[in-house]
Amino acid sequence: MTTFATPNQTIPGYLTGTWDLDPSHSDVAFSVRHLMLSKVRGRFGSFSGSFVTAEDPVDSHVEAVVDLSSIDTNSADRDAHLRSADFFDVEQHPTMSYRSTGIRANGNEWVVDGELTLHGITLPVPLQLEVHGFLPDSPFGDTRVGFTATGEINRDDFGITFNQVLEGGGLGLGNKVQITLEIQAVRRDG
Repeated sequence: MTTFATPNQTIPGYLTGTWDLDPSHSDVAFSVRHLMLSKVRGRFGSFSGSFVTAEDPVDSHVEAVVDLSSIDTNSADRDAHLRSADFFDVEQHPTMSYRSTGIRANGNEWVVDGELTLHGITLPVPLQLEVHGFLPDSPFGDTRVGFTATGEINRDDFGITFNQVLEGGGLGLGNKVQITLEIQAVRRDG
């Protein structure tokens, strides 16, 4: 265990290794504007992923897959509509995936550059990364890491264009979708 530092960034207790996401202690969530009034929040209950933390953090990489049929917005009818061809079209595109293409320090923060594949379209999507820490001897008897990653996509860019025009003007759904990942992972080798 070491403390890794760049000119503007420190990661206390930084550990190298291969890590697997712990779905029972992680959350893959999103929010989108609804009726121009408030945001609707949702999450996915089934996902997997792994990443490698390299000696130099910028050489690290991540891959993850989300089962789109596991969507949960607290409304069974809305979830069924989101699974339909109007939105995710889970029969044709059952998963969404993310693969990093680079990691960089950006001032006092880290950014994961990567490609998101959704609805059959792959586009670059950067994620802001906040590393919470490494725990080499967790209460579960293993080594863990925790972080938060956030980003934003425009759903139109991925061919998800369904919307309704409101009677007073405007659209029923916003195009911008905020992504929030609360991740805890377990090191494979200890």
